[in-house]
Amino acid sequence: MPDRQADIYINMKENLKQPKPYMNPYLAGIVLGFVLLASFYLTGRGLGASGATRSVVIGAVTSVTPEHAENSGYFSKYLGDNQMKTWLVLEIAGVIIGGFLSGAWAGRLKIRVEHSPGISKRKRIYMATLGGLLFGFGSQLGRGCTSGAALTGMSVMSLAGFVTMMAIFGTAFALAYFFRKNWI
Repeated sequence: MPDRQADIYINMKENLKQPKPYMNPYLAGIVLGFVLLASFYLTGRGLGASGATRSVVIGAVTSVTPEHAENSGYFSKYLGDNQMKTWLVLEIAGVIIGGFLSGAWAGRLKIRVEHSPGISKRKRIYMATLGGLLFGFGSQLGRGCTSGAALTGMSVMSLAGFVTMMAIFGTAFALAYFFRKNWI
């Protein structure tokens, strides 16, 4: 009997090491829709992320060099607001904390760089950083990111939301052929 209990314990321990499978993407999309609906209901606002970076930068500049912020045409517009308490900053803090907790719960909380066998970790980090910077720059030019301009925009039937979503996915589809070796 003790051997059987030891075998059960070992099997349970090995099963705990296996990460839980990812959520079905269709179910995840439905859940995201309900999160967006709850966001409108509870806060009166939709989702968005790109403005949080701007708020953090403005808050940092105002804290470090208040004279520069007062004399700047851009920063001076926001001096009366506490940028670190805006809805977007709190939302992104929740996304980071929620992602951390979700990764821990699913057994995926590890520091690693996922990349294809065809490229190095260094190139993967470089390409991801470059893509993130370009997307962030584009979101500022387009006055919003996928969650703000596209997802929230489409939910309120904004033509700009639909155009933004088509531009994001259309560009990704058009360029995927040229960059596929970095991911596959």
